[in-house]
Amino acid sequence: MKIACIQSDVILGESISNFSNMKSKISEAVKENVSIIVLPELWTTGYCLEEINNHTGEQETIISELRSIAKLNNVTLIAGSFPIARENGVTNTLIVISNTGELIKTYDKVHLFQLMNEHHYLQSGNMDGLFDLNGLPAAGFVCYDLRFPEWIGAHSQKGAKVLFFVAEWPIQRMNHWETLLKARAIENQCYVVACNRVGKDLANTFGGGSTVIDPWGEVLTKGGTNEEIVIGEIDPNKVDEIRGTIPIFEDRKEEIYKKVKKNI
Repeated sequence: MKIACIQSDVILGESISNFSNMKSKISEAVKENVSIIVLPELWTTGYCLEEINNHTGEQETIISELRSIAKLNNVTLIAGSFPIARENGVTNTLIVISNTGELIKTYDKVHLFQLMNEHHYLQSGNMDGLFDLNGLPAAGFVCYDLRFPEWIGAHSQKGAKVLFFVAEWPIQRMNHWETLLKARAIENQCYVVACNRVGKDLANTFGGGSTVIDPWGEVLTKGGTNEEIVIGEIDPNKVDEIRGTIPIFEDRKEEIYKKVKKNI
C-alpha cells in the first residue's frame, strides 16, 4: 500500500490560495500511483485562531471539492484537519474521504494545545478516531494528541493497524515529534503515518519531517523542512506478524492497571 504525505507551507488565513496550492500537489502525488494521500493539520487556514470563526464557511466547499478529487483519482484522502463550526463553537476536525468520494470519518481533536492558545478558540472533541480503509482498521489523530499514549493505545487495542497523525508541529520540538512517533509505533505495534506542515506563521516555524514508520519503529521514509511529497509503502500483514512475535495485547493486565489508578 503506497502512501503520500504532502507537507505544504500555509498562508495564514488564505483558504483559497492554500487550496489551490494543495490541489496542484495532490495532482503530483497521484502520478506516483499512491492509494492514500495525507495532508497536514489546518492546512487551509493555519493558526489564525483569533479570526477562525470567519473561515469556517469556506471549508464546506473545499471539502466537497476534495471529495470529487478523491473519486476522480481513485485515491483515499486523509485530508488533514479543518476548522469546522459546531453548535458549541469551532472544532479542529480531521476529515477522511474514501476513494469513492465518501466522507467516512470526522474526528474532532480531543487534546487542545494551550501553548498555542487552542483552548481559547476551539472546542475539544469527545469521540474516537477509528475508521476503516477498505477492510484495514485505522485511526486518525491531530498533532498534540500524539503526546497522550493512553488515548492512542485505546485505538490500537480496538484493532487499529495504521495510525495517522496530521500536524503543525514547530521546529524547535522536532526531537519530540520523531521520538514520540517512533514510540507510538513500537508500543502499539502499528504503522505510523505522520504529515506535518512546513514554513512559518507570525509566531512559529514548522519542522516538516513527515514520515512513515513501521511497527518495529523503523523509519521507512522521512521528509525534510521544505515543501515536498513524502512517499512510503506499508504492508498491513507485517502488523499481524509482529503482534504474533511479541503478544503485548495478550499480556496486558487491565485489572491491575485499573486497581493502581483507583488507588492513586
